[in-house]
Amino acid sequence: MPHENLLFEVKDQIARITFNRPNVLNALNRRTMDELGDCLDAARRDDTVRVLILTGAGEKAFIAGADINELARQTYLSGKDTALHGQEILHRLEAMGKPSIAAINGFALGGGCELALSCTIRIASRTARLGQPEVKIGILPGYGGSQRLSRLCGKGIAHELILTGEMITADEALRIGLVNRVTEPGELLATAESIARKIIANAPLAVKYAIEAIEHGMELSQEEGLFLEATLFGLCCSTDDMREGTRAFLEKRPAKFQGR
Repeated sequence: MPHENLLFEVKDQIARITFNRPNVLNALNRRTMDELGDCLDAARRDDTVRVLILTGAGEKAFIAGADINELARQTYLSGKDTALHGQEILHRLEAMGKPSIAAINGFALGGGCELALSCTIRIASRTARLGQPEVKIGILPGYGGSQRLSRLCGKGIAHELILTGEMITADEALRIGLVNRVTEPGELLATAESIARKIIANAPLAVKYAIEAIEHGMELSQEEGLFLEATLFGLCCSTDDMREGTRAFLEKRPAKFQGR
């Protein structure tokens, strides 16, 4: 189904979602978030999709934040509803069981940075700028930034970035662990696709369960996390993919995984 604010295509087991409002630096509004939810549901249901890549249209922005015209009209009740709605959609991205790669091609501010934080892996162009500048207009992050940033980079980093509202460079984001790697602008999507292909070569259920072990384990004690890991390890051992993978290794041939 065509969308007004997003481009969605599936090719070679990769679903690419492009935020397509370059005239407003791909700013997020309610419609864009609803369309994102539709795309995520489509990617989750499509068994041919193994990895998602999310990026922004144009050369300036990944997503430069919220649509300020829409934001300026919020009240307490509508603001809370907007935050919960966005949080639910980004949680859908984070917990869908298929890895996602944010290809950050420019400004990733506010909701754009929060969306990137919800992805499994973040790749940034050297020209990218990231930040949570919400305090500069009288609000705080509402799509999970205060929670995911502190878990990813630590409480001190989260306090500094959120309380100052300052942007940081891609290289600084790499230094603090906010992004996984930095590329030249012309190499960004090729790098994201290269990582996606490496993931696709592996067993689908093993990838899914590994994501679950990491994501849920972060919220548990180490003892509980180890038990979760052992349980998911056992599930992997019951799959046809595990038998195919071990057999292929012993026979010195590429594995042919079926996702079962």
